[in-house]
Amino acid sequence: MPELKVCGATSTADLGLLAAAGADLVGLWHGVPGGHADLTLGRLTSLAAAAHLITPVLVTLAADVRDVLAVSGIRVVQLHGYQPPGTVRALKQLDVHVIKVLHVSGSSCPERPLIRAYERAGVDSFLVDAVGADGRIGSTARSLPPATVLDLVDAVSVPFLLAGGITAANADAFAAVAAHPLFRGVDVDTGARDALGAFDAAKVSALRRNWTERVAA
Repeated sequence: MPELKVCGATSTADLGLLAAAGADLVGLWHGVPGGHADLTLGRLTSLAAAAHLITPVLVTLAADVRDVLAVSGIRVVQLHGYQPPGTVRALKQLDVHVIKVLHVSGSSCPERPLIRAYERAGVDSFLVDAVGADGRIGSTARSLPPATVLDLVDAVSVPFLLAGGITAANADAFAAVAAHPLFRGVDVDTGARDALGAFDAAKVSALRRNWTERVAA
């Protein structure tokens, strides 16, 4: 079954709500300067230890997080910046699962020429995400055209997740993407929150139904 990853948890209450509502993975930010959910190393480690029913994922823009992984005990890392293939190779020496984001602006992806290099370095999966109009990466709530996503993922040979403006309501628009044999699931932040920015259990449950359970049916 495809997986639901929800990003930006900052408390144990967030972890409990997301796990109960059906999320499989939770993104914990560290090394995301200015990010709304960036955590200190101590807080990251504490939340990772409390994530008993959901898999924690270190989400980072940093170039080297080997010490962070060692301290926190997290075994999945999402390289959300423009880290090179060498970063993937170094992390794979620690026997962790590495997700590399492929950033898309318009129809352009700067990492596209490096896809094979990332795969040779041992990347386990990619995450396709939209870049904001101002160049911002992560939590932009900006969707990508399905045709653009399909063109990019046809160039990869490992599983991929889809991000960028994902909500329970737009699952049908991405039916062709979800039907791709390498589709692994979705990564959501804004689409899992209420108007005040708090995680909304009903929205997470709806994401689970529309994006993972229905796809697997």
